[in-house]
Order: sequence, then structure tokens, then C-alpha cells
Amino acid sequence: MKYTSTRGGVSDVDFEGVLFSGFAPDGGLFMPQHIPKLNTETLTTWRSFSYKDLVKEVCALFIPPEAIPRNELNGLIDKALSRFRHKDVVPMSRLESRLNVLEMWHGATHAFKDLAMSCLGQFLDYFLKKNDRHVNILVGTSGDTGSAAIESVRGIANIDIVVLLPHGRCTEIQERQMTTVIEDNVHVFAVDGTSDELDEPIKKLFLDTEFVKRHNLMSTNSVNWARVMVQIAHYFYGYFQCTATWADDALPPVEIVVPTGGAGNITAGCIAQKMGLPVQLVAVVNSNDIIHRAVQHGDVSLGDTAMTLASAMDIQEPYNMERILWLAADSDSAKIKEMMNEFNERKRLKLPEELHGKLLGMMKSCSVTDGHILQTIRRCWQENRYLLCPHSAVAVYYHYQQFDINRNLLRCCLAPASAAKFQDVILRAELIPEIPPEIEALMKKETRSIVLKKQDDWEKVLREKIEAITQKRM
Repeated sequence: MKYTSTRGGVSDVDFEGVLFSGFAPDGGLFMPQHIPKLNTETLTTWRSFSYKDLVKEVCALFIPPEAIPRNELNGLIDKALSRFRHKDVVPMSRLESRLNVLEMWHGATHAFKDLAMSCLGQFLDYFLKKNDRHVNILVGTSGDTGSAAIESVRGIANIDIVVLLPHGRCTEIQERQMTTVIEDNVHVFAVDGTSDELDEPIKKLFLDTEFVKRHNLMSTNSVNWARVMVQIAHYFYGYFQCTATWADDALPPVEIVVPTGGAGNITAGCIAQKMGLPVQLVAVVNSNDIIHRAVQHGDVSLGDTAMTLASAMDIQEPYNMERILWLAADSDSAKIKEMMNEFNERKRLKLPEELHGKLLGMMKSCSVTDGHILQTIRRCWQENRYLLCPHSAVAVYYHYQQFDINRNLLRCCLAPASAAKFQDVILRAELIPEIPPEIEALMKKETRSIVLKKQDDWEKVLREKIEAITQKRM
């Protein structure tokens, strides 16, 4: 298995090379040069597998044994997923109104990012120890990515991590999960800006290939292929959970509803679809609706980022959209390069009619308001005594709307975070938050971060910080 940039400027890159990269040198994103196609026999065999076993099988398709031998790969994944609080790692809750909720938030930070990030941390540690290397990780976050990234590498001797968070635009719990970490290899910047704005200096640094090479700079945002790769397993597991009572030879369609921000998770769903899993995808967004407009109208145009109750989805420039378009364009890198150059220059793009048609064939979409989120949280509590986080409520809102129209379609809603992380939203829904002890303890810890104000030169400050870390580690 080799990897290529979505823009065609680099190809035949091995897994280790992709793992330690951010954006590709040409500004694109790495993708497999071919997507493995699974036959019915394999899918039938996988139906009985645990979530952990599915992660191993999926990863083994994209990580050749000469990169990580299979027995060592299994051990790394076992270690990565050992910290999850539930024995099934991602249990399915089956609720009233035929609502199936895949709980992906039983990791250290109560968010689904822990699933892929914990595996990514183990893969990095494996190669760093093997090659006696040090890396600097640079991450921008809209809420959950930063804390999951920190948890996956905190205290690892060969890694320093620099995280940029949008100060005041995360929940207090999300911010504290990052700013209360005291390990010397963790460096947190609280930025006076949106998540889209703080991504800009990060992109510029990664396009400086000499700087990237000199400082062993990499990203664990969902620009990193390994994040997307691990998330493919969600779709197989959710599908098999929904079809568990069907005959062994039956592979009925299942609709999987994906709360969508940066689009890394739904990219994994598109790949699972390409691999032969009979899933129908629904991208559900908040009022930051660029993906919804792209799917519905072929309109990829940038708007102002709005602050919503589903704060981790407050993204107007979802970089993984490029991967989705590459898949829809049948890996036509020249076409993607041309389109992305136009988008980067004009901040708007009209999809070619044929490509738009293929995108519509891959997924449906829906946009959800804050009022819909609160309404859905209340309904789910009234029917089930079950609390949803605002991001999970985005998916469940779509289910409730469709359930009243078609009660027969099998559907799985992905729940990316615990309601415990969004106490203010639960209170706004006129309900009482459930607060686990580890989050109560978090609120009593001291915090530390470096403030970046609007008038600061963010790129310059980051360069100086990374230079200083490298000097210290020499």
C-alpha cells in the first residue's frame, strides 16, 4: 500500500512517511493509491468481530507488514484502546423511535477523537523508538481534537505537541482538558480567533517544507491519514450492530448519520462505502453549512464562521472536503488541484455538474439550527431519559425528522461526544447535567496557556516556539 497527494504532486509514499506528515508538500492531503474492495464473504466474516478487532483488520489493509508486523500492530491497537471505559469501546444504545446511537465517547477526553488519536499516538511512538527520532506535532482544534491529541502523547519523551485552541469558542471543559495538562512536552496557545483563522498559520508552516524538515514537524489533525484510517472501523462496527439480527447472507443498506465539522469522520465513511460496505451517508452540519451547500447545490463557497451550540463543528473551511471530492472524482488529482487552486484564490467554487452528481450519490446532507439541537435534546430525554451532547443531537434531529417519514430504514446516528462536556447546553435545554467525577476534578485544577491576541503575528510566534523546542531537545 502506497499513498498519493490529492493534488498529484507526490505519490508512492509509504505509511511511515504519511504518518509523519501534515499536508502533502503540494498542499494536498494524502490518500491511498487504491482503496481495497471487500467481498461479501469478508463482510460476512467481519460481522461477528468486536470493535477492537475491526480496527485491527481495517488498519492491516492500509499498513503493510513491512511497516508494522501484524502481531505488533495488534499489540499497539490493544494498548491504544485499553483506556476506554466501556468493554465494547463503542457501545450501541438502542432507544425509542428506533433510534440507534453509537457512543464513540468512552475514552479519556469523553470524545470520539480519542479513538483514532490513541492509535495514532501508539503508531508514532513505535516508529520514534525504532528510529530514535523526535517530532514536533502542531495541531489546531475547534474543541475536541486538541485534548485528544494531548492525551495520546502527553509525557512521551520523543514528542512535543503545540496546540492552538480558539479561546472562548470551546466549552470551559474542552479548554480545561488542554490547559490543565502540566507535562513539559505539551504547549498550548489560547488564540483570539476562530478555528478556521487559527488554521491559517498552521497551513503556512506546513507549506514551508524546509522548516517542516528541519523541525520534524507533523500534524495529528484529521489532515493526518492515520486518523481517517482508524475511523473507517466506526462504519463497519455501526453497520454490523444495526444488522445483527439479519440472516448471515443478508447485507441490507444502513443509513449512517454523521455530525460533520472538519469532515474527517465522514471521509472515513466514504472510504468504507468505496470498500463495499452498503452504507448510505448523511452529513449533518450546523449553521456553518458549506458541506451542506456543496452536497445540495454544488456550492463550495466560504461564509463567516458562526458560533453555535455544536461548537466543535463551527468550521467553514473543512479541509477533508478535498479528500471527499478526490474520491468522488475517481482520484483525478489534476481536477482536484485545479479546483482547490480556484477555491484558495477566490474562496468559492462551483462543482462541475458530473462531480456534483457523484457527490450526491455518495451522501445526503442536512443543516440543523441551535433551536433544533435544544428541541432534540429535550425529546430524547423525555422518551429515553438519555442525554445527548449538542453534536450528537445534530444527528438525532435528522433521525427524528426521517423516522416520521420512513420507519423501516435501518439507521445509525454517530454520537461524537458525551453530554457531560456540554453542561451549559444541557442547562439551556432545561435539563440537569450529569457530571462524572473526573470532569468535576478538572474544574479545580490550575490552568496554563500562552495567549495569542488578534494583533499578534501568529505565524511568527509559532515559528519561534517551535525553534525554541527544537533547540531545547538538541
